[in-house]
Amino acid sequence: MNSLSPLLSFFDKIYIINLPERCDRRQKIQQELSLLGIAESHQQVAFFPAIKPTHAGDFPSIGARGCFLSHLEVLRQAKAENLNNVLIMEDDLAFSRRLIQQQGAIVGQLKNLNWDFVYFGHRENLASSPSGMFQEYSEALMLAHFLGVNQTAIAPLIYFLETILTRPSGHPEGGPMHVDGAYSTFRQQHPELITLIANPSLGFQRSSPSNIVGYKWFETLPVLTQMVRATREVKNWHKRNFSFD
Repeated sequence: MNSLSPLLSFFDKIYIINLPERCDRRQKIQQELSLLGIAESHQQVAFFPAIKPTHAGDFPSIGARGCFLSHLEVLRQAKAENLNNVLIMEDDLAFSRRLIQQQGAIVGQLKNLNWDFVYFGHRENLASSPSGMFQEYSEALMLAHFLGVNQTAIAPLIYFLETILTRPSGHPEGGPMHVDGAYSTFRQQHPELITLIANPSLGFQRSSPSNIVGYKWFETLPVLTQMVRATREVKNWHKRNFSFD
């Protein structure tokens, strides 16, 4: 079954960035992948143990630095393996109902398009387009939780991200920042690269405790844990079924 997944047939490898201690998120993303006919044991699926620095440095937070370094290392691995393209997921990703039901048709459209970056997930509210599922997009984009990168962009992107690490925060050409901002800055500096965006978005961030922004106070109280979990499940169900059609 796994070899028949259209995403697996198109991308050389799918990377899922996951903090080893976040077993809850790993279990959830495994469930999500199964909805697309993808098992974690497939040779083209790699769970990357997210990097957790001891300090933030010039980044906004420890979590932001760890996320940045994790994306960078995934791209380095893709370059070392000479992969044609990769699909990067973060472990709080959930798929839209449209992607679950129309995965084959959606990937079929992408196969006929030229692209360097493809954002399957985002927060943009775009007007419907008659041209198909994907459209070119040049503006900055929040989130990097469901992103495809083509081989044409991998090497220069690695160089750019490595250069960011040598610069101070606030550098005019890009200093330490959240990784989604780094991707957007790179894209703006390389307008020759083609970015596609799914319309509507095909994936969203599940509501769950975050290692980047930290836990809310009520998430540490046992008496409220079950209530918070149930509320999140309802919110995620609503996003999957109503927010992206």
